Amino acid sequence: MQQSMRKILESESRAIANIPVSDAYDRAVELIVEHVYRRGGKLVTSGMGKAGQIAMNIATTFSSTGIPAVNLHPSEAQHGDLGVLQPNDVMLLISNSGKTCEIIDLVHLTHNLYPQVPLIVITGNPDSELSAMADVTLATGASPEVCPLGLTPTTSTTMMTVIGDVLVVNVMRITGFTREDYALRHHGGYLGRKSRGSEN
Repeated sequence: MQQSMRKILESESRAIANIPVSDAYDRAVELIVEHVYRRGGKLVTSGMGKAGQIAMNIATTFSSTGIPAVNLHPSEAQHGDLGVLQPNDVMLLISNSGKTCEIIDLVHLTHNLYPQVPLIVITGNPDSELSAMADVTLATGASPEVCPLGLTPTTSTTMMTVIGDVLVVNVMRITGFTREDYALRHHGGYLGRKSRGSEN
């Protein structure tokens, strides 16, 4: 077990270190800051399956750090939930393959409603159909999954989470989000007490 754990930790650490660093991150952060912070829109995240769970986590983290965000299930979007979308929003779509049919359909639905809404894509396949439709593509580097079958989303979801963290932290930095701002949005629990300087 310990040997397996070390191997997994080494593999995932190596995968994170190999995430391509590019000016695409500057463009992605600027889109979020411009559309949400300056224009009063929101960030709409979406993904299918495990990627959808990462998308939801990214949305809730952004919301707690001053960037209003919602997670839109791509299938429910086809049954009316697309109505949450507004003209000044920006979308963050996650698909490891870049071929997820529900996400591709969501892009078409979005463009039919608001063609000007920009798309940021996190994917392991920067040459995919989804990437071709994106304004900005953030590539994970497509390191192999640590799953012994090479199938279960493991390493890929770790990299998606890290990329989400990079976006959140840099948007916080640019918008000047403070501890006091955090306290106003996170009243309960240990973090709420810590943000107000009363940890006990």
